[in-house]
Parts: sequence; C-alpha cells; structure tokens
Amino acid sequence: MATDGRKLVILDTDPGIDDAMALLYLSASPGVRLDSITTVFGNGDIDTTSRNAAYLVERFALGLRVYPGAAGPLAGERHIPALKVHGEDGLGGHGLADGFPPPPPTVPAWEHIARTILANPGKVSLLAIGPLTNLALALRHRPEIASLTREVVIMGGAFGTQGRRGNIRPHAEANFYYDPLAAKEVLAAGWPVTVVGLDVSTDCILSSAQAKALAAIGGDAGALLWQISRGYAEIYRQFDGIDGFCIHDVAAAACLVSPHLFSLCGAALDVATGGDDAGRSFVADDDRRHQQHYCDGVAAGQLVTDFIAAIERLAAPQPSSAG
Repeated sequence: MATDGRKLVILDTDPGIDDAMALLYLSASPGVRLDSITTVFGNGDIDTTSRNAAYLVERFALGLRVYPGAAGPLAGERHIPALKVHGEDGLGGHGLADGFPPPPPTVPAWEHIARTILANPGKVSLLAIGPLTNLALALRHRPEIASLTREVVIMGGAFGTQGRRGNIRPHAEANFYYDPLAAKEVLAAGWPVTVVGLDVSTDCILSSAQAKALAAIGGDAGALLWQISRGYAEIYRQFDGIDGFCIHDVAAAACLVSPHLFSLCGAALDVATGGDDAGRSFVADDDRRHQQHYCDGVAAGQLVTDFIAAIERLAAPQPSSAG
C-alpha cells in the first residue's frame, strides 16, 4: 500500500466534537494519508459514534471506510456520564446524523486494525482518541502487531504536569477511565507509544473568537465546528472559566502530524484498573514494563494556528484537474 512518503493512519475514534475536529484536521494535513476509521464507544454508544463517523465521512467526501468496534470495555459495564459534554448525540445535540445510515457490516474494528498492520509492516500509524478497547482487542488476538506498527499516538491520561491528573474524575482522564484495563494493556505492549494527555491538551484552546472566525471563513467545516461546539464551549465557560474550549483530540492528531511541537518524557507508563483509583495513569517504577513516552510540553499557540490553517485549507477552492 503506497503512501507517497505520507504517514498511513488508522484513526480510532468515538465522535465526539473534538474527534470531528481531529478528523477534519487530519484530512487537510498533507503529510497524512488516512487509511480508515475504526469506532469505539465513549462519547456515545457504539451505534451513535459509528453513525457520526459515517456522517462526517459522507458530508466531507472523505472516501473512508468506517469499521465499528467495541461497544463496551474489556471488563465491567460501560460508564455513561451524567453530564453529556458532547451532547446526547455526540455532535452537540443537533441531531445532525439522525436517520443517517450506519456503516455497512464488515469485519470488527480490532480485526481491521490487525489485518492492516500485518499487510503493511512498519508503515501503519495508529491514532487513538477514544477508549483503547479496539487496540487492546487487536493485541489480544494478534500480539505480533506490536512489533510491526510504526507508531501509536494516544489521547488519554494525565501524568501530573502542572498538577493535571484528570477530568471525568479528579484522578482520571475520560478515555482511560472508560476502559482502564484496555489502557493498561496497550501501554504495556512493546510498540512505540506516545501519550498526549491532559498534561498538554488542556493548553490547546480554540478561543471563542477563533471559532467564530472559522465559522465565517472556514467553509462547511468551519460552519460545522462552530455549530457543534456551542454547548461544548458553554461547559468550558461554566466549569473552567475558559473563553473557548480545549481541542484535546486535535492535540493528539497534531502530535502525529507535527511532533516537533511537543516535548516528551520517556517512562514506563501504567494505569490503575480497580476501585476508586480506576483510570489513574502514572509513571511506574517497574523495569519490566516497556518504556513509552508522554508529552510534558507543547507549543500550544502554534498548534492552534496550524489547526485553523488546516480548516481554512478545506474551504479553499481545489485546483482543477482539467488540462
């Protein structure tokens, strides 16, 4: 599978407002070739997140296959938060994907991930911006993929940079909290992992003024992002005093596209899986664990500028292929 020097990326996602932003950012990034989308529960149930992904692919003519995946965590019941940060439908509560046909039946997400890596050894980058259940299942079924994957970039966790530890719980970030066992297994695998956690993603804020400007000049993508983010921005205003909102998943996508924007810390990373501590990510004092990296710094202003430029590129007229 030729990539012309671009990174060949499978996006594992649970759309999701900032998931939609990350997808559009990736689609406008010249260094990326999106292979496909795999979906997981998280910001909605699996039917909702899969339908949202299919809707975004169709609306923006992305030409990608969507592979629905895990409907719940490896162990226990799916956590359903009382506060629907992404709205009841995952896309701001506007019903945009209501009635949209779900993706056609196909192989499960974990199987697609494993098959694609095995068919393209050393070439596939995984970008996981939801719970890590699909990646953990792929490892359980085909553990050899760990040595054949180019890189894994994860939006999840928090390791205490600037005192940041969690959002859905004081000690836990949502993606890791929703399936802590999956997060533990993915971090323990011997593949090259970079975790983009709340340590840095909290610094990546799209201001209200910037979002409004994108609505005016960003074409259909800018208009969509403004529409779906209104309730999202209000929650950030109420709970965090932010005039705008964090673009957590865009930060993870940017780490894959422009890793020079980040500083990294190498460490053995782990996740607590039980009791009141479930979902807590931490640096493990354990020489037996594979060393990974988490981000402890980001050029947030440049990242936001690059995101805005990517959305503007989507709105720009495409050159004609006619001679």
